Amino acid sequence: MSTISTPDSASRRNLLKGVAIASVGLAAVGAGASPADAKTPAPARAGKATGDRLVTKDGTSLYFKDWGTGPAVVFSHGYPLSSDAWEDQMFFLLRNGYRVIAHDRRGFGRSSQPSGGYDYDTFADDLAQLVEALDLRDATFVGHSMGGGEVARYVARHGQSRVAKVAFVSSVTPFLLKTATNPNGAPKELFDTFRAAVQANRSQWNLDVTMPYYSFNRPGAHVSEGLRESYWRQGQATGFLAAYHALGAFSETDFRDDLKKITVPALVIHGSDDQIVPLEISAKRTAGLVSHAKLIVYEGGSHGLLHLDKDRLNADLLAFLRG
Repeated sequence: MSTISTPDSASRRNLLKGVAIASVGLAAVGAGASPADAKTPAPARAGKATGDRLVTKDGTSLYFKDWGTGPAVVFSHGYPLSSDAWEDQMFFLLRNGYRVIAHDRRGFGRSSQPSGGYDYDTFADDLAQLVEALDLRDATFVGHSMGGGEVARYVARHGQSRVAKVAFVSSVTPFLLKTATNPNGAPKELFDTFRAAVQANRSQWNLDVTMPYYSFNRPGAHVSEGLRESYWRQGQATGFLAAYHALGAFSETDFRDDLKKITVPALVIHGSDDQIVPLEISAKRTAGLVSHAKLIVYEGGSHGLLHLDKDRLNADLLAFLRG
């Protein structure tokens, strides 16, 4: 049994205030920046995957799950979580005849914690090496939150030769940062409050942010302490460098051109009450940039659709895979 406590201290109130201000601030703005200098794509070649591990070309050890046989579905998790966040969807699709694969992004979960590489070019190259090592073909790629950006950048850098379909769930795409070309985005100062919270008391912040993440802060919400503690456990397993630098990666990376390169069938799912990545600045714009994308909005849905709306999400993913 967990012994996580939430003391009513001044420091905790300050952290909660910061989370609340950040959530409200992000919800009030629109999403988009000029991309950072692009790196040359790393060749999608890797050593042989052994057990549940793959060592990338730069020596990073990636943990992954690979269950079942059949058409492949590849999952990319959100911040600050791990592949465990997808367990409900993976188990459901496994039982419906699919091969399901999910990895812990470098620095997250059970993967190693290198000193660098916390940018989307590297994340996409890591994913490409895993896909190559497992020789996945005609796979469907599904990204949640931060993972949506990973899927978009993977397609942009490595093409669609191994891609059958893509799905974005509560995704950070297309662009969150306010810039001259994206005036409705959120100011950098907003994301600086997240970085400050990581530095001040990451453990408490990982617990406090679960309230807006699952919309448990809404009147009448049924709060699941188990879900809050699961999020906290995954967040604390992520390394400090990943927790800090990934905030800049998902907030400051422009995926607008990446999304335009997607031509395979696409599904975009988002909650109307997403307080972390609001619908208006994300899913609606993503669906408009991806040709032939289908947008499904869950009325009242939070950022945590993977758990709170898992039955509906599972059914929608299965219908998309079979369609």
